[in-house]
Amino acid sequence: MLPELEDLRAGVHVVSLPMRVRFRGIDRREVLLLRGPAGWGEFAPFPEYGDDEAKWWLASAIESAWTGPPAAVRSTVQVNATVPAVEPARVPEILARFPGVTTAKVKVAEPGQSLDDDVARVRAVRELVPHVRVDANGGWTVDRAVQSLSALTSEGELQYAEQPCATVDELVELRRRLPMVRIAADESIRRADDPLRVVRAGGADVAVVKVAPLGGMRRLLTLAGELGVPVVVSSALDSAVGMGAGLAAAAALPNLEMACGLGTGELLARDVAAPRRIVAGALEATALEPEASLLEELSAEPVRRRWWLERLERCHAELQAIGHGA
Repeated sequence: MLPELEDLRAGVHVVSLPMRVRFRGIDRREVLLLRGPAGWGEFAPFPEYGDDEAKWWLASAIESAWTGPPAAVRSTVQVNATVPAVEPARVPEILARFPGVTTAKVKVAEPGQSLDDDVARVRAVRELVPHVRVDANGGWTVDRAVQSLSALTSEGELQYAEQPCATVDELVELRRRLPMVRIAADESIRRADDPLRVVRAGGADVAVVKVAPLGGMRRLLTLAGELGVPVVVSSALDSAVGMGAGLAAAAALPNLEMACGLGTGELLARDVAAPRRIVAGALEATALEPEASLLEELSAEPVRRRWWLERLERCHAELQAIGHGA
């Protein structure tokens, strides 16, 4: 059953986490944490998301805090390194935070940067890890994607290109014009009314799925079973709490062929718990308990706490309206 709003509010902490490097245009990650009978949950949709989309992040937080994780079939999850849109000289410093990792996802198509910047960054990553993915966050047109991916693959293979274009139709056209590059869908799954459409239409070779935007661990597992393509579980720039849900979902997947994007805790300079340590390129699929002293020290400003509590109330009403948990 959907918990009462007052039960959610009773265990709320709103924190503001500083980041090591600017990522997704932000240098602090704000997170609302819930404490329930099964543990902790994280409600942290990005500020620009509307309530209709953000309600699924609340459903995910409630599942974690009131129900707990599904049964696991593995105890550790291989992860990829994440390289923001930094200059090539910073790549070794960033990859050093991911010991034993053999796959890196590199951000490309950053506003204000050029294709030459992307090529140089990917080249620097290739010198240090054998498997490289790129993520454009839907930033290219089809023509630009063909040009960019042709340049990025001229010096070596890409494991895949994540969301190179914004729309399903563009992804389908890109796969037709550039069949040698595998395409992964992210936003076309987690921000879609029909998350299966992109695969049915022939627009993706790989599905990147995230627990919170999809409404929870069990909803992710159900979707993964329906997609019919390899799945990569990724983070939504989660805190240590939210990362626990991603790891639990990845640990419960029957088949997991590729490294998951669940090492993004390394992008945070501070977190609500001692960081998980990557060992031989993998993380243990365990939940972490936030530390009371860190919750207090990293507490968001009162005006931001009010903003998040108001958002919590609105999204709770959205879930009630659709009968979620009934």
